[in-house]
Amino acid sequence: MNYRMTRYFMGQMAIILSIVLFIPFMIAIFSGEAKTPLAFGSVIAGLLVLGVPSCLVKPKNRNIKPRGGLVMVALSWILMSAIGALPFVISGYVPNFIDAFFETVSGFTTTGSTIVPNVELLPQSLNFWRCFTHWIGGMGVLVLAIAVLPKVDTDTVHLMKAEVPGPQFGKLVSKLRFTARILYGIYVALTIAQVIALLIAGMDVFDAFIHTFSTAGTGGFSNRALSIGYYNNPAINIITTIFMLIFSVNFNLYYFVLIGHFKDAIKSEELRFMLYVFLGATAVVTLSLFFNGVYNTIGEALLHGSFQVSSIVSTTGFTTANFVNWPALCQIVLFISMFIGGSAGSTAGGLKVVRVVVLSKLGLNALRKTANPRAYLAIRMDSKTVDDSLIHNIVTYFMIYIIIYIASLLLVSATSPFDFTTNVTAVTTCFNNVGPGLGAVGPMGSFANYDVFSKLVLTFDMLLGRLEIFPILMIFNPKAWRRIKR
Repeated sequence: MNYRMTRYFMGQMAIILSIVLFIPFMIAIFSGEAKTPLAFGSVIAGLLVLGVPSCLVKPKNRNIKPRGGLVMVALSWILMSAIGALPFVISGYVPNFIDAFFETVSGFTTTGSTIVPNVELLPQSLNFWRCFTHWIGGMGVLVLAIAVLPKVDTDTVHLMKAEVPGPQFGKLVSKLRFTARILYGIYVALTIAQVIALLIAGMDVFDAFIHTFSTAGTGGFSNRALSIGYYNNPAINIITTIFMLIFSVNFNLYYFVLIGHFKDAIKSEELRFMLYVFLGATAVVTLSLFFNGVYNTIGEALLHGSFQVSSIVSTTGFTTANFVNWPALCQIVLFISMFIGGSAGSTAGGLKVVRVVVLSKLGLNALRKTANPRAYLAIRMDSKTVDDSLIHNIVTYFMIYIIIYIASLLLVSATSPFDFTTNVTAVTTCFNNVGPGLGAVGPMGSFANYDVFSKLVLTFDMLLGRLEIFPILMIFNPKAWRRIKR
């Protein structure tokens, strides 16, 4: 662990976070809010007091080892969430720090689970901050730092590898800083496109921005208790459905389209599988809603069914209806979709489609080998053989994922007053960064009534899910904390 470089980088992160917090601070002032300007202002001042001295002198030894990079990423996210929770606490709107920490972690990890029973009681600045944390956390705050900092060291690739979701990381261009800028350029362009589309559909400016932030980060926070359902506008539903899918696609594919490699993008096996999952789940949910009489017309069933499937597959978590009251088949399809998630290299959560595809092919090959034990059956993705080390990493990740999932479920159930369905979906939705679950944590519910211990477990799960387990677990590895000798 390079402690001086860690302190230097944390100082830079503090300055960046203070700049980000300046936006809700100005909203609080111009909105004439009573308590929030002081809350945001004091946090900004504290960040600058701590951050500026920490990065005045750049360390001579800037070496970052892979283990140290993982720890730096984990610490950055934990500290960023703890600091981001302070405006809620200082303003008094969420006086319990654990609740505020849960809410902020849910924001940065793009989960969307909330402890606020009625978000419409929050002032504009805090609602903006909640949704803006989705946008920052979607692409990654360290990726943002790498994109905007004037000079990036080669070893910071370990930071980006740890933060970008997916089993494998690859630079789009030779320089890491330019890769980060390309990704954020695409991210900003798509964000602007959705804001314009929502404005045309009739949403007001403030709501258009914060719902776009939540869509872009596939998070799901809203300033409306009924989420997107508040607007009762088919155009807004359709626009949001499309953009939730767009942001759950691997951003590398958009780069391929920009440089003219359109055929390579549409041939992506991961993209095709994700679309098959969406179309198949939409068909099942739509038919179930129509034939069970939930909606009177097939068009209305398709409108709400496709929206909810897109919301869960992309792990966004917006709602237009309380799907807790939908037929059991619909709930099962949505529950399964929570695990799959979106594509690697997107802002979506879940296991990621590429892992599901590889694991499925491994299972099929195992069946084939029972009939022909001597056959060599390679796993192929996009007409290329998947490296054995990558397969091993995916299988290892899946096994650790299952162990943590079961352990979290047992821990939450040990002190929770809720039923089995609520606890299972609470862990599932937090670990996969989805947002709403079933039962008491459904679209019209919240996590407010969980005890402190359960909230900490679920908060831990959100961080594990967003950073894909290993950076958080590395904190508990004593070897990662050993000082690097010059």
